[in-house]
Amino acid sequence: MSDAAESPESRRTLELRVPEMDCPSCAGKVRSSVDRLDGIEDVDAHVTSGRLLVTYDPDATSDEAVRERVEAAGYAIESAGREQSFAVPEMDCPSCASKVEKALDDVDGVLAAETRPTSGRVVATVEDGTDPDAVAGAIESAGYGAERIEAGSDGVGAPMAVWRSRRAATTGVGAVLLALGGALASLLPEANATAFDLPGRAVALSDLLFVAAAAVAGTAILRNGYYSARNRSLDIDFLMSVGILASVAAGHPFEGATLAVLYSVAELLEQFSMDRARDSLRELMDLSPETATIRREDGTEETVPAEAVEVGDVVIVRPGERIPTDGVVRAGESAVNQAPITGESVPVDRSTGDEVYAGTIAESGYLEVEATSEAGESTIARIVRLVEDAERERTKREQFVDRFADVYTPIVVVLAVAVAVGPPLVVGASWNTWFLRGLTLLVIACPCAFVISTPVSVVSGVTSAARNGVLIKGGRHLEAVGESDVLAVDKTGTLTEGDLSVTDVIPLEGADEETVLRRAAAVERRSEHPVARSIVGHAEERGIDVDAREVAEFEALTGEGVRADVDGLAHYVGKPDLFEGLADLEHVHATTDGGVALEEMGYGTRSQCDREGCVDVLSEVVPDLEAEGKTVVVVGTEDGPIGVVGVADRVRPEAEWAVSRLHEAGVRVVMLTGDNEGTARAIAERVGIEEYHAELLPEEKLEWISRLEADEEDGGVTMVGDGINDAPALATATVGVAMGAAGTDTALETADVALMSDDLTRLPYLYDLSRRANGVIRQNIWSSLAVKAVLAAGAPIGLVTVIHAVVIGDMGMSLGVTGNAMRLSRVEPETPEDPE
Repeated sequence: MSDAAESPESRRTLELRVPEMDCPSCAGKVRSSVDRLDGIEDVDAHVTSGRLLVTYDPDATSDEAVRERVEAAGYAIESAGREQSFAVPEMDCPSCASKVEKALDDVDGVLAAETRPTSGRVVATVEDGTDPDAVAGAIESAGYGAERIEAGSDGVGAPMAVWRSRRAATTGVGAVLLALGGALASLLPEANATAFDLPGRAVALSDLLFVAAAAVAGTAILRNGYYSARNRSLDIDFLMSVGILASVAAGHPFEGATLAVLYSVAELLEQFSMDRARDSLRELMDLSPETATIRREDGTEETVPAEAVEVGDVVIVRPGERIPTDGVVRAGESAVNQAPITGESVPVDRSTGDEVYAGTIAESGYLEVEATSEAGESTIARIVRLVEDAERERTKREQFVDRFADVYTPIVVVLAVAVAVGPPLVVGASWNTWFLRGLTLLVIACPCAFVISTPVSVVSGVTSAARNGVLIKGGRHLEAVGESDVLAVDKTGTLTEGDLSVTDVIPLEGADEETVLRRAAAVERRSEHPVARSIVGHAEERGIDVDAREVAEFEALTGEGVRADVDGLAHYVGKPDLFEGLADLEHVHATTDGGVALEEMGYGTRSQCDREGCVDVLSEVVPDLEAEGKTVVVVGTEDGPIGVVGVADRVRPEAEWAVSRLHEAGVRVVMLTGDNEGTARAIAERVGIEEYHAELLPEEKLEWISRLEADEEDGGVTMVGDGINDAPALATATVGVAMGAAGTDTALETADVALMSDDLTRLPYLYDLSRRANGVIRQNIWSSLAVKAVLAAGAPIGLVTVIHAVVIGDMGMSLGVTGNAMRLSRVEPETPEDPE
């Protein structure tokens, strides 16, 4: 890449959607093509989501040039559009969202529009140059106020002053007029004499009050109904408008006024309850402080907005303050409360060199933190974005509800018309009676409570999980975890801490401990495997100069180990089985092909350890080490092994407790590991796992995931791993859960669910929350259906009135499903009382 200017003003980041870029090889081709341009600073390819982020110097290149290089690599860009986001707090139900979508369909330059009623947001993908005011105007033409959301700002908007709004005032006035009219008609019949006569009807003073109440309280309803009609949307606002106007026109002003007042009250209550539901999102957004104190190069301190912090700035954090950015501690030490990110209840000590996250709290000490990310790209910012986007992917139940609602509403509307006019026309029944019954069915026709039952539950569950250190990337995954009865777990870094240490170095005849360690470390220092790092680290602790020998021709042997030429002699370090595939040399080689005598290398003579004798030693040593739960690494050449290294990994103290809780919940836990049989058996017995499969190559893990999914056709399989080494298995499983994802871009990008800390107690919590969420969704859906069915059955026979339809069917059920969903925000993780 070419050099670029350092100031933020001279940089630009372009985001492109490249759906065909779906593998590392594809990403490599795209990166290589874009890198050829001058002024490119960074190319970040996200394979899983098909996104490409290109940071460049606009003085050296352009958006169009970047797009051309992507297309030159053979990949189509889905849309050259940009996203514009708007806060639309009054859009709080699917029917509202439908009107907004239809209004945006007619706007030039709008390529796509996504409405999110649960969070009150509209995200429009537009062509370059599209005026945001035109998009906002279209939203307003649907009857809803819209405010542009700038990048990095609050995406939900400020809390609504529902009870101090204009609609609340008009509803109150309408209610007073309705009450006065009712009192006048029932208590003062003489005063309620005929005010004036209309052809065929005498109009009482109370009727005038009822009409006034309908007009005042129904103003917002009629306005929204007009927008619904203009956008050809058969929603609740249109149906209620028809009901109010028809009631007044047909000589039933009391029913019209009652409908207007009660529905307005219902809408206010729905807005209030939905705004309470959005509070959980606001709590996440409020974690990041608004300001930051920066120490300048001359030693002065300056307080700036948090979004103005740049990468490389040194931020001062005093005791009790929130850390404003992701960064690395450069000075000071403090206990840091990381609960907002990881859900950990106990603060962790942080000092020089340690990583810290935006939104966490320095509780006891002073810190100087060098920023490693801008405010909009911090860990907490990414979490907030992912939680905001959680309602984008519809669950299976939500898709069912949408399909059902598309059929239900027209059918009930047709039925309402038939009830209103059928009996009077066919059998001469009372027009007044059957008109009111048809009106009742018209109110019942809107499935608002039914439709919002799933998304409000999803948002409540996802935000609750995020506050407890579990990031669930969509309702589909929240639903799928609860339906899964099988949990496949990796061993290293999941059940164990992944912090390996060398416990045994056993030289075979012709070598000594130092020789075995030196040769093993020389080969392994080019490997990134945790076992390799532990061997190299142990050799360095012993004072062995790992770099003393010449190493060449390094090669990773997938699933078996590594090989490299050390001082001209091929060395192998890996599993015991690795040496079974090497040449079976019967005679002794005095020297290697490179002319280096074995004696000079510290191995002694070959006669000191003939091949058969060494194998006998291994047959005794290896099983003993594996029985102790240790990973065994054999070091040797093509002539045979020269030593054995035992490496141990500490089991997480909460692992046994977590596995027992999962078993109690009916979850079948299966361990899949590439480690040897003995180690796998020892770890499985320690944590209480009955089913395990060891010595698995990466492709064999995938095969086992497929087998488990075949056994569990209905529920699927959840896989938990470290998010990097287990990426293929995590991607193959029904739901992939990544451990320790805080600050890890790969895990946050690829996992369906991310445990922000290495805390296995969150696994039982995840299952508990998911199953409760599925239960709440089922309760909401079926209770809404049941209530609608009962009301619809009672309306034609006169048992259900307009008041029942509004108070119970609309207002009552909307409040009921929202309140039921809010219960998920109170689900908390259980923790072991006394972990070892």
